[in-house]
Amino acid sequence: MALWLWRFWLYSFFGYLLEKAFAVVTRAKRRGRKCFLLLPLCPVYGLGVLGVLALPEWLRGSFFSLALWGGLAATAVEYAVHWLYEWGAGVHFWDYSAVPFNLRGRVCLPFSLIWGLLLAAALPAAERYFTPLLASIPPQVTFWTLLVFTADTVCSLRFLQMTQDVEGLRM
Repeated sequence: MALWLWRFWLYSFFGYLLEKAFAVVTRAKRRGRKCFLLLPLCPVYGLGVLGVLALPEWLRGSFFSLALWGGLAATAVEYAVHWLYEWGAGVHFWDYSAVPFNLRGRVCLPFSLIWGLLLAAALPAAERYFTPLLASIPPQVTFWTLLVFTADTVCSLRFLQMTQDVEGLRM
C-alpha cells in the first residue's frame, strides 16, 4: 500500500513539473498548475499513472500496447477527476473545449495521444528506477507524509468549496 502512495505522490509531483514546463514552453498567460493542492502535486497525473499501473500486464507489455491502453486509462482518469472537481468543489482547472475532438471540455484526443506516447516512452524506465527507491522508504516517513498530504487535501477542498476560487490556490 505504501508503495502505491509513494507512486501517486511521485507522479503527481512529476505532473506538477510537467505543467510548469508546459506553461513556460507555450508561454501560457496562466502559468499556475491545474490542481487543488497547495503542495507541488497535481493528483490527476498520479491517479492517471496508478490507473495505468493497475492495467493487466498483457495490456502494458509492449510500447504500442502501453501507448494505447495506457493513454485510454489515463484519459478515463482525467475525465473522472475533472468531473469530481466539478461535482465536489464546483471548479474547473482545465478546459479543452477549444481543442478539436474534445469530450465536454474534460478530455481531448490530441492530449490523450500525447499521454499515451509519453507513458509508453517514460513509464517502464521510471518504474524500474523508482520502484526500489520508493519501496525502501521507512513507514514512519510515509505516515508523516500522509498526514501532511491529508491536511493539505482537506484544507484545499474546503477552501474551494467555500470560495470556488481556483486562482487562490495557484502558484
